[in-house]
Amino acid sequence: MKTFSSSPNLAFGYPTPGPQYPTPQKVMDHIFFLSEEDWKHAREQEQFDYIIIGSGFCSLAFAERILAKTPMAKILILERGPFFLPEHFQNLPLPYQHTLGGLSETFPWTLSGKTAAQPAGNIQFQHGMVPFFGGRSIMWSAWCPRPTTEEMQYWPKETIAAAKAHFDSAEKLLNVVPADKIDQDLDPEHLRFVASQRPVYRVMQHELQAMLEANLKKIPSATRMMAAPLAAGASVQEGIDFAKFSTPSVLLDLASKQADLSAKQQGSPLKIAGECVVNLIYQQDGVATALDTSRGVVNIGNAKLILAMGTIPPATLLMNSFPQLAKAGERFTAHFITSVVARIPRQDYAFADRLEELELAAIYLAGVNGKSGMQYHVQLSVLSDRDPMKNARKAARYMPDVVATASLAQLTSSEDYLVFVCAVLGELDFKNPDNFLRRNGQGNPTTNVDLQVLANEKDLQTWDTMDEGTFQMLERALSPRGGQRVEYWHGTPTAGTWSHEQPAMEQRRVGGLVHEGSLLWIGKGTEGVVGLDYRPNGIENVYVTGGALWPASGSWNPTMTMVALTQDLADKLLEEDQSTPASASVGQVLAPAHA
Repeated sequence: MKTFSSSPNLAFGYPTPGPQYPTPQKVMDHIFFLSEEDWKHAREQEQFDYIIIGSGFCSLAFAERILAKTPMAKILILERGPFFLPEHFQNLPLPYQHTLGGLSETFPWTLSGKTAAQPAGNIQFQHGMVPFFGGRSIMWSAWCPRPTTEEMQYWPKETIAAAKAHFDSAEKLLNVVPADKIDQDLDPEHLRFVASQRPVYRVMQHELQAMLEANLKKIPSATRMMAAPLAAGASVQEGIDFAKFSTPSVLLDLASKQADLSAKQQGSPLKIAGECVVNLIYQQDGVATALDTSRGVVNIGNAKLILAMGTIPPATLLMNSFPQLAKAGERFTAHFITSVVARIPRQDYAFADRLEELELAAIYLAGVNGKSGMQYHVQLSVLSDRDPMKNARKAARYMPDVVATASLAQLTSSEDYLVFVCAVLGELDFKNPDNFLRRNGQGNPTTNVDLQVLANEKDLQTWDTMDEGTFQMLERALSPRGGQRVEYWHGTPTAGTWSHEQPAMEQRRVGGLVHEGSLLWIGKGTEGVVGLDYRPNGIENVYVTGGALWPASGSWNPTMTMVALTQDLADKLLEEDQSTPASASVGQVLAPAHA
């Protein structure tokens, strides 16, 4: 084990004390990332098979898929931010919940004044990016439903087929577990032990799930429901803990594995550079030749460039780098949100006496506006807590949805109730011409775009439908003694009151959008901005992943499908490489260049 700071000649405080102020990033550079010396060598001496921009879900999916099949492939990952959290913030001690939002979120665009000036109860902004190693994976809710063919309306049939062919492998990578399966195999003794450590998905999960399924027709707009599919850390398989999935530890584990293979000459190191902002892609005749980064120019050479950096950043990068790219930024979609917290007396449920002291349930309900066909879904989290003062920290740690959580004020006033937390997401109409991303001529090429998002009449109809469906779910389907037993929280999370009156539109509708998409939508031929091979039209060696590809968003959470399509991209590129002559195979044509 190394204990010295930099080299064997400067170790253990001899002959001088050595560095006294290491930063977290320099510690990580010394072990996992590229140090300044390593970066200089990689940039000036090495060539790569694949260069990936970003370190979130799609970056992991691509690198893992490639290296699982061709461990000798040479991959460089460029991440704009530093190392911040080793895993999902909910898996860390409770104070880390305060890292959500604030300075952990950046907005690399200028928001339209028309959007920002909208009153409460309307769309007011788009949630930002998480500019750290792991990206949004360190601060997401981890819900991973499989969309149906009907829910992928407007998508090319080839892309739908590609996604479905990879759903199994995507769920395996993210370790997706339905909520009703999390604790199903625990014997009574084991269950009692687990229940003393964390909330369990047990009686309440199964009973509410069955109740909602039996009463689904009481919600006219509902189309289907299921136990929430949640991306979990591996420890859930042991039944003791439940950890949200994130990419940092998995990517670092992959890098360690490749380092071990490299030492045995059975693989190539996975190289990661942090704090490396890609400003521009240099091109010649539609071929990407180099990257202008905050840490110097990177020669792309024969590498394939993979944009795995969210939705708006890759669109901004391509619009600045390839101004000839048609239609980029002309289409925009996202999910608008309603948030409702309600409670129903525990005594109303026949299963009340069988509940553990602290139980959770997580249920996914999908629906559609019958007139327009626009979709919505409810992420329903339910908490039964008989001793909120004692269990407050556990409840905050384990709530299934990171944003839609029950507050301490809501829980401490509800020890005799089941508390229902509803995050309701509806799809934004991608056909609205008032929504767009456009270059504005400002100097910084990573932020020189204007974003405008306005709800049209179709969006408002969808919003009305999903709000109505949410209240019907609570009052008709999940309250055994009727809607008059349901109470709603009015006020802020920390100060408010319970009332049987439904919260007003201005209070329940959230101003921020999530799950943005469609800026580089995929289509056959020139129907989209990006072709079915994931290449922007007219560009040779650049490939797009993530929500920017979405022709329409549907309402379903997009992450698992992003991963599935990224795995499809990796498979396609591997097939392409295998079909080339041996003299041009991966790792041979890309021999190290000399400066």
